[in-house]
This record gives sequence, structure tokens and C-alpha cells, in this order.
Amino acid sequence: MERKIVCKEQSETENLASLIGKYVFPGCVINLDGNLGAGKTTFTQALALSLGIKEHVSSPTFNILKCYFDGSLPLYHIDAYRLEDSPNTNIGLEEVIEGDGVCVIEWGKFIEELIFEPLNVKINIIDEHTREFIFSSPYAKYEKIFSALGGFENE
Repeated sequence: MERKIVCKEQSETENLASLIGKYVFPGCVINLDGNLGAGKTTFTQALALSLGIKEHVSSPTFNILKCYFDGSLPLYHIDAYRLEDSPNTNIGLEEVIEGDGVCVIEWGKFIEELIFEPLNVKINIIDEHTREFIFSSPYAKYEKIFSALGGFENE
């Protein structure tokens, strides 16, 4: 399955993430890929809000992992950027990636061997405000998300 969506404003990105938040489930893994400034953290913040998480969500670049437990599902936010050159990624991330909540991973390409059955989201920067989101996954467990994306209006 694959779906492309173009968002022309940050509010559209937030609406897109909020829509997805309605269909996430325990064990859902969202692998976000995009250059610096593409909107990975913005997407995660809006997803967290849709889960009822009131705590401010920020990029876990220096912590690698931040956990949020005050929503309808736990949210595990991983930023694997600092693991790019790490010979040892055995730091317990498997427990949250395959855990009881939603796991959002930024820079997942650096820990690919740890990621099981993800919903891949590639974010391309088109211009200062416009982003192209390419959602892809062969796994049936994301069918409801793809169905919801089919009705997403970003006009």
C-alpha cells in the first residue's frame, strides 16, 4: 500500500497527523524519514495531541527516547540520529518498538534491524511551507490508516 499527500501549511500537517492518531493501536510503529526541518517532530507533536497527551513533545535527539504516558495510548518517540555511527544499538529500544503503545521513530534508517513491520512515512520538502508525505507499508494492520488517508482533504 502507498499513498501520497501534499500539505501546503503546517496546519495541514497537523490535521494529517491527527487523523492518523485516530487509527493507531498498541504495537503501531511509525517510521518517519525526512531531512532536517521536514516536519518529523511537528507530525509527532500533532499525533501526540490526538492521543490526548498534554505534555509538550520535543525531539529526543540528545536523549534518543522520550516516553509519554498520559494519553489514550503510550507514545514512545525515538530519534535515532545519534545512533548513525554507533556500533552498539543494543540499548533496549526493542522493548518500546514492540511495546504496548505507539512508537514513532525519526531517522529509523540508523536502526533498521530493530524496526518490525512499520508504517513508513517519507517526508519530502517541496518549499518553505509545502511537504509531500509518502505513506507506505505492505502490512495489513495499517489498512484502516490507509483507508482514512484516502479521505484526507488537504484543500
